[in-house]
Amino acid sequence: MTAPVFVVEQLPGGPEFVLDGPEGRHAVSVRRLNPGEDLVLTDGRGRWAEGVVRAAEGKDRLLVTGLVSVHEEPAPAPRITVVQALPKGDRGELAVETMTETGVDAIVPWQAARCITQWKGDRGLKSLAKWRSTAREAGKQSRRVRFPEVANAMTTKQVAALLAGADFAGVLHEDRDSGSEPLATAELPAEGTIVLVVGPEGGVSPQELAAFAEAGAPAYRLGPSVLRTSTAGTAAAALLMGRTGRWS
Repeated sequence: MTAPVFVVEQLPGGPEFVLDGPEGRHAVSVRRLNPGEDLVLTDGRGRWAEGVVRAAEGKDRLLVTGLVSVHEEPAPAPRITVVQALPKGDRGELAVETMTETGVDAIVPWQAARCITQWKGDRGLKSLAKWRSTAREAGKQSRRVRFPEVANAMTTKQVAALLAGADFAGVLHEDRDSGSEPLATAELPAEGTIVLVVGPEGGVSPQELAAFAEAGAPAYRLGPSVLRTSTAGTAAAALLMGRTGRWS
């Protein structure tokens, strides 16, 4: 297994570093790292450095050495963004967690017409903070050094504008009364941006489908079965990762 990942605001400028605060506490008291073990420090934006544990001090300070150089992971191509309609309960965090593990580059919360969950006021701010925290923790767990961006919640009009600027855009939608093409055979770009919309449990409304189609995002389907909104984005992302070569 690769070395555990810890997040720092700024990468060290020298060969030694003190990891403290919440990350230091997690390393010392939860992970119980010992002298001689490897770890990775990252800013979550693609910059990272490998180090070795020299010693632990107390319950929340880890002395790290061997930080020879800082590396930068290039941004992956094509960039994959998933627009995720707001699910009920904690299924939003589940969707963010698994999409992060899969490798999605950006996640956009979407207040769709048929969403039961509403992000308003303080509740909306808390929910957004949870999504961002989940992306950060899932990024660490999956050993990423470039975590997905979680945008502010968008309206349908804003999502349509995002789709219009993408090199490939689509909406996951399966309806007997409206046609859809299989995502597995869609022509995908090798570079640029891919934006995919995942609707709520009640489905994407006809008005939203029309707005997205006008923006250049037709309907696509994954397969014969119907996935929940909290899992559809992850399944689609995995398909895109394989088809674009990002998993090769």
